[in-house]
Amino acid sequence: MAQVLEFKLPDLGEGLTEAEIVRWLVAVGDVVAIDQPVVEVETAKAMVEVPCPYGGVVTARFGEEGTELPVGAPLLTVAVGASADAGAATAVPATAPAAEAADAADAAVSSEYSGNVLVGYGTAGPAARRRRIRPQTPAVAHPTPHATAGPTAAVPTAPAPAAPAVPAAPTAPAPADTAAAGPVPVISPLVRKLARDRGLDLREVRGSGPEGLILRADVERALTARETPAAPVAQAAPAVAAPAVAAAPGAERIPLRGLRGAVADKLSRSRTEIPDATCWVDADATELMAARAAMNAAGGPKISLLALLARICVHALGRFPELNSTVDTAAREIVRLPQVHLGFAAQTPRGLVVPVVRDAGTRTAESLTEEFARLTETARQGTLTPADLTGGTFTLNNYGVFGVDGSTPIVNHPEAAMLGVGRIIPKPWVHQGELAVRQVVQLSLTFDHRVCDGGTAGGFLRYVADCVEQPAVLLRTV
Repeated sequence: MAQVLEFKLPDLGEGLTEAEIVRWLVAVGDVVAIDQPVVEVETAKAMVEVPCPYGGVVTARFGEEGTELPVGAPLLTVAVGASADAGAATAVPATAPAAEAADAADAAVSSEYSGNVLVGYGTAGPAARRRRIRPQTPAVAHPTPHATAGPTAAVPTAPAPAAPAVPAAPTAPAPADTAAAGPVPVISPLVRKLARDRGLDLREVRGSGPEGLILRADVERALTARETPAAPVAQAAPAVAAPAVAAAPGAERIPLRGLRGAVADKLSRSRTEIPDATCWVDADATELMAARAAMNAAGGPKISLLALLARICVHALGRFPELNSTVDTAAREIVRLPQVHLGFAAQTPRGLVVPVVRDAGTRTAESLTEEFARLTETARQGTLTPADLTGGTFTLNNYGVFGVDGSTPIVNHPEAAMLGVGRIIPKPWVHQGELAVRQVVQLSLTFDHRVCDGGTAGGFLRYVADCVEQPAVLLRTV
């Protein structure tokens, strides 16, 4: 006999709390193998194919393409042990409540589990069954088939109208009861921290996630509702102005979700939390360009300019470790990091992403060139993994490729600094006491003023500029 198991959207790692369904790879009635990709989702960091740890017949899918689901929400149900011919038959019972399918999944002890699954999704059945609140609709529907048994059908019929009223009463005070019994269910520690930082009591928030799970949207909605009544008089004016924006001819509304939404949230958080400052300097890059040309003319793999700039950054961070750090706001501590994981800004058809080169401090210029090229191509194809996009300790932003000279970069939270590099162009420059045309670049450093003062930031930037102007000392370690 087939067992219907429910496959939920797994934790995709690195604090991701939701994903958007881009494309279903299977349909109801299809036979899937263990670890077969069943859906393609887009997270705030990358597009990923999600494999199913069960083998069997797909009996239901939850969510259409374009739908956003929170982590832990049902993705699909699979009838384990069912044959392909039974696919059509099992597709009808798949409309049964998700709670029943989940109970079956919890009760099942089967060998048809995968050992190769995503972060946060176990390879065996749950250690303990969760307490689930079953919807009332199936409870009323069950006695209906037994109505032919005679008078027994009249017994449940009388209290039926009162049945929905019983669970309706405790629904409102549920958060208080939950708080008294134990911790409030929250989807992510980041959401809990957001509520704590804003002074919001989670016991007052009603979760819209599975089984009352509190999502980030629930907390933001509660914060907005709490702050809105503070200005009841001023509320009338915006209420009149809002329809004018919506009714403007040709107005287009673009949802801030997926990658664009993640970028917006991260930049807003950076500006809100980090007291940043920016300093910049012009540098003569003629010698650096000549050194790179000589290295590439000598044969062997080509060395990119970005790789040489990365080597300079890593060398400078060794002298100024304050900038390779992060701030633990909860503990009020500056955490200096032992390794340099170098992020670099890459423009893709999906938007701006920041892939991370691991252990950049131990790599040669050739190794850095290869890794930059690999990650850039992967980013353009939209196949970067969450691990490729997280864990950076310092970011290098070469916006000179867009034909601009300077910028004031926004620090990539939770890092402490970012170096921006403008275009390298011929400019008049005083060289050895005489006016000459040299290859000049503008370097900008944005830093978290909590981790260091201007003297440290200026020393770092000046050292980088000196290495750009006289790279010979660094070429021995490249």
